[in-house]
Amino acid sequence: MTSASALPRTLARMTGMLTARPVPARSRAFDLFLAGGLCVTFGFLSLAQAHLEGFLAFGMLAPLVWRRTHPELVFYGVCSVALLQWLAHVQLMPGNVGLMVALYAITVYGDVQQSRVALGIGGLGVLMATSRYWSNSDWKQQITMMVALGALVFGVWALGERRRTRGLYVAQLEERAAQLERDRDRESKLAVSNERTRIAREIHDVVAHGLSIMIVQADGGLYAADQSPEAAKKALATIGDTGRASLTEMRKMLGLLKQDEQRELDPNQPRPQPGVSSLPELIENVRAAGLSVEYEVTGRPRDLPALLGLTAYRIVQEGLTNTLKHAGPGARTSVTLDFGREMLTVVVTDDGRGAGVAPSSDPGHGLVGMRQRASVSGGTVSAGPKAGGGYEVIARLPYNLPGGGQ
Repeated sequence: MTSASALPRTLARMTGMLTARPVPARSRAFDLFLAGGLCVTFGFLSLAQAHLEGFLAFGMLAPLVWRRTHPELVFYGVCSVALLQWLAHVQLMPGNVGLMVALYAITVYGDVQQSRVALGIGGLGVLMATSRYWSNSDWKQQITMMVALGALVFGVWALGERRRTRGLYVAQLEERAAQLERDRDRESKLAVSNERTRIAREIHDVVAHGLSIMIVQADGGLYAADQSPEAAKKALATIGDTGRASLTEMRKMLGLLKQDEQRELDPNQPRPQPGVSSLPELIENVRAAGLSVEYEVTGRPRDLPALLGLTAYRIVQEGLTNTLKHAGPGARTSVTLDFGREMLTVVVTDDGRGAGVAPSSDPGHGLVGMRQRASVSGGTVSAGPKAGGGYEVIARLPYNLPGGGQ
């Protein structure tokens, strides 16, 4: 059974030797230049000594063109030519440098087991080369020659082994970096997808709340149409305003969310959604958790669309949550709402150490969520360390929602 299983492995190794490895065009051009240069330099030097030596030299140098694509075949081919040289009693010549290049090539680019075999063949070649001169020199010269040739063979093999190990290490680092990049992109896409799903659930409640108001106003207007026409007109006006605002919000969300995304509803989520009027309660809850928070409203407060108020609320909520997580004990926080002429500016700042901790411990999903929410409302969010220490989040939210809503 052992011999039967060894035969497929042997055939697989032979098939691997015959299969050309993919090599960049620049490397193929370099190998062609290298083999050509060695043939011109050492081949013709050997040919000048004798015709047989010249042919043998070309036989060991020309195959180096394929030293990367077929390193095993090149090494065994060059060794076969060297064996013919030994049998023909041809002395060492400049063309034998092809043996060293082929040994280096099979060690770097060939199979690992084949490189070990190549080292053994190299050692055998040293013994065969020194045995040729055994009768022509004393034992000290023979030992010196054997040690020198052995050191040369082992040094070339060790250099190739180091090059192979370094190449494998670099390849592993590149693969790990590529995998980390893929994981980061996947996590980023997942974070955006999850945030869009949350926005879809929240906008459903916003629109459902608006539709509920419209239905109540319609029923009341229908009841008061005969007895109080003014009340009916007021109800119709409220229905129109609420419908236009809800339609604007829905159009914006449908433009951002995927059409095939599952929109699961959370029946436990409160209605209506929180807005800027809910911020004092949120801040009191954060203060109860131990964070010192200053809350300030500047400008002239005004009624905001439900989506805009929800966005401002969630941004403040996320900013305070990040402060609790990253700012450290004793940090002071301030929340400012500035009602300008054209936009609402939300600023959340702290004087803690969150700027140095948050990037490494948080993959940035909260910041992605804040920017996603702000972009839905046509606004922007900037976040980062502030001068003098601490962290700062600034959101600028226009009052006029994209699409013409108010």
